Amino acid sequence: MIRLSNIQLPLDHNTTALENSILSMLEISAEQLVSFNVFRRGYDARKKTNIMLIYTLDIETTCDQDLLIKFADHQQVKITPDLNYHPVAQAPATLTERPIIIGFGPCGLLAALVLAQMGYKPIVLERGKEVRERTKDTFGFWRKKILNTESNVQFGEGGAGTFSDGKLYSQVKDPKQYSRKVLNEFVAAGAPDEILYVSKPHIGTFKLVAMVEKMRAQIIELGGEIRFSARVDDLHIEDGQVTGVTLANGERIHSKHIAVAIGHSARDTFEMLHNKGIYIEAKPFSVGFRIEHEQSSVDKARFGPNAGNEILGAADYKLVHHCKNGRSVYSFCMCPGGTVVAATSEENRVVTNGMSQYSRNERNANSAIVVGIDPSDYPGGPLAGIEFQRKLESHAFVMGGSNYDAPAQTVGAFLKGETPKALGRVIPSFKPGIKLTDLSDALPDFCIEAIREAIPAFNKKVKGFAFEDALMTGVETRTSAPINIKRDAKSLESINTKGLYPAGEGAGYAGGIMSAAIDGIKIAEAMALSINEKVK
Repeated sequence: MIRLSNIQLPLDHNTTALENSILSMLEISAEQLVSFNVFRRGYDARKKTNIMLIYTLDIETTCDQDLLIKFADHQQVKITPDLNYHPVAQAPATLTERPIIIGFGPCGLLAALVLAQMGYKPIVLERGKEVRERTKDTFGFWRKKILNTESNVQFGEGGAGTFSDGKLYSQVKDPKQYSRKVLNEFVAAGAPDEILYVSKPHIGTFKLVAMVEKMRAQIIELGGEIRFSARVDDLHIEDGQVTGVTLANGERIHSKHIAVAIGHSARDTFEMLHNKGIYIEAKPFSVGFRIEHEQSSVDKARFGPNAGNEILGAADYKLVHHCKNGRSVYSFCMCPGGTVVAATSEENRVVTNGMSQYSRNERNANSAIVVGIDPSDYPGGPLAGIEFQRKLESHAFVMGGSNYDAPAQTVGAFLKGETPKALGRVIPSFKPGIKLTDLSDALPDFCIEAIREAIPAFNKKVKGFAFEDALMTGVETRTSAPINIKRDAKSLESINTKGLYPAGEGAGYAGGIMSAAIDGIKIAEAMALSINEKVK
């Protein structure tokens, strides 16, 4: 097949325009065109009155080889790459040891699925509950302020990505097309087919719940085992080789191949690993606030007269500003048509996050506006970032009234350093609720200074961003893990513990659903190859 890229057509093009573009570009007749499908569809909205759709197409003709020769020097015409996933190994018939996956978020899920598909019958240990029970606990916290520290936005089947916008795109380099494997598995589990071709695919929480269940069922059908409410409290190491784990209930499970895919908020597990001597480094992360605008205003700012177009959907944005004080402020986890949600996993702390459903049809748009910080801002060792986060979250709890409501401030009041007297047009979506206050001491002074400088700068890129009625809610601290569990670049094992595979966002190797899932596949392959080598 032949791949054609950068095919540009007007937003309102008719159904035959794509075929006509193919025939014109390749200089072939309709009879020579056998079939075509859309591999990717994006848009260029730089000119709001003339938004263009941009296609990448995979086509089949009666003369593929001749066309590839004819257009050998044409950058828009290439052979379609092989997008099929090819397993790197198959479990030996003499397999006696089952690999263990700790954590069942996107990374652990794909690691377990790929291992199961290769015949290794993994054991998954997830500290939280299965996804539907977890959903009840999470909504219970939002509605009744009853927090289950083992079953919440951060912990449980599906990981933190389950209660998010469900974005399925990433900036990680992917030469082996792992992302296509992830998307194909999601579609097989019930995701809409469009995630295979839209440029910024997303799913949303409710669709993710059903998908995770189907993928779990496949792992079990292939011989895998998944245990919920199975927190790992100890790791066993002999002569630098991991040998097994002990669960919170005292049960010990033996394995010399253990993946640690625990997400960015498993702070007690980070501490356990550090105490066991696993090499860990502090790493940069970001802190800030959630900001909400009316989605209609974001649509108008981004799409102009085309706001509300069904193909374009709810508009998003991606912003960054480099401040005079040397800090960078950027938008993170932008959720069009979504809500701001309570995301703490520890008592007496307030944490914000963003979530959308597939429809993205809620009243507000929200994103985190965060400031980059690094270990020099929180000196004190590999785990100092955890205490830095906890301090901010505990203070936010007090600022919100010590009842899990979140402190909030209108943008107009924030820029003036005043406590707002009342809400404006933007209605807060955060549950359980908010308390209007002055956010000036919710973050370090350098963060407040940077955000106050960035908001007017962002307004130049997205008109209305500095709207005085826009609402900021604090605090956003779980942008990524504050640690990096260092691993060998080739074997993917911990640099000082054989058989231990740090994985995904919690280990510092991913930053969202897609990159975490891709890392899970890489870890599964590394474990499979190591197991087979030891069986020889």
